[in-house]
Amino acid sequence: MQVDRNRDRQALLYGLGAVLAWSTVATAFKLALRELDVLQLVAYSVCFSALALFGILWRQGRLQLLPEYARETPGYFLLMGLVNPVIYYLVLLSAYDLLPAQQAQAINYTWAISLALLAVPLLGHKLNRRDLLALLMGYGGVLIIATRGQLLQLRFDSLAGVGLALLSTLIWALYWLLSTRNQRDPIASLCLNFAVAAPVALGLCAVFSHLVMPGWRGIAGAAYVGLFEMGLTFALWSTALRLSTSVSRIGNLIFLSPLASLVFIATILGEPIHPATLVGLALIIPGVLLQQRQRPVPPV
Repeated sequence: MQVDRNRDRQALLYGLGAVLAWSTVATAFKLALRELDVLQLVAYSVCFSALALFGILWRQGRLQLLPEYARETPGYFLLMGLVNPVIYYLVLLSAYDLLPAQQAQAINYTWAISLALLAVPLLGHKLNRRDLLALLMGYGGVLIIATRGQLLQLRFDSLAGVGLALLSTLIWALYWLLSTRNQRDPIASLCLNFAVAAPVALGLCAVFSHLVMPGWRGIAGAAYVGLFEMGLTFALWSTALRLSTSVSRIGNLIFLSPLASLVFIATILGEPIHPATLVGLALIIPGVLLQQRQRPVPPV
């Protein structure tokens, strides 16, 4: 019993650390995008994340898993690396480039609701009344946030940005559905994804942008995003889930993140928080909780 309490205490600390890190990334995205374009930020941050994950595996003495997994299913890791991080972060960061941070980060939290939609054609699930209510609440909240509460006028800061933010939730939900079939070590699997993605992202940057050495602010921004959005934070979160005797208790910590994120957005970016953002989140978060109550998913 004492051992379980100690494990749960450790899991809580790891989980809170991950949530705190994820709460800062909306702010980090906007700051980094002041120094780098989307392609540059994806390329550099993916490289930092790959190195961080490689370092974690080296420290844990599990580097031998990488060639083993790569030999078993090379096509799977090629596909997963292209989906996440390459396509996912290109779409997500493009949304952040077009939208206020508070809008992009709030819309991104509807990915679990997008998962319910994708589960219909991909897994043969049927939408029940709870699903429909969760969809109505989640996307109603998105509409309120995206229009700043002006529902009748339907005026958006950027309709393209809203579309990209919603598309990013579908991509992440698709990635999660594909990853559920992978029973391998999660950190080693993610490291392979990023190892595949790094040369692809660098190549895209070289062809469609400028692959140059950025200033120190750009490097710092890419390193922060790579470490605390993509790499180390995932390791913290997966460790918390593994240690805890109640996965749902740790999973629910993620709902502290959107509100904490607004604090960083307001204080560091100086972006005034619109009342519509709070109203929208008051619909999105219960909608996601309602969705997870019937089909729990780890919100990573």
